[in-house]
Amino acid sequence: MKKIIFILFFTFFITPFVLMPIVEVGAQSNETVTGKIENQGDKKLTNPLGNVTSPQLLIGKIIDAILGVVGSLALLMFVYGGITWMTSAGNPEKVKKGTDILVWSAIGLVIIFSAYGLTRVLISGVAGN
Repeated sequence: MKKIIFILFFTFFITPFVLMPIVEVGAQSNETVTGKIENQGDKKLTNPLGNVTSPQLLIGKIIDAILGVVGSLALLMFVYGGITWMTSAGNPEKVKKGTDILVWSAIGLVIIFSAYGLTRVLISGVAGN
């Protein structure tokens, strides 16, 4: 049962984050898809990081991505706590366990949102945007 849950979790929550950059790169560049270069005189290398021009912006993007994944995990724990509580069937130990999961998930979400807001303010202040 644990293997099935792990496979489902990996398939639906981790795989899109891994495949998303691949899909974006293919969608952004017609040269990669068709193999044709329209203008032979303008050969430029494109920045694979997009519009990241400074280390501060790169670190900000990495922090944003990590906080997004952590926020998703906290939300998953919130759902898991709710399911645990709802399926407790009146068992006080399972009710307590579900309630604890819900409380700590809510606290985790508050911390994640605070960290996200703080990093956005700091990165925009450092980068000058």
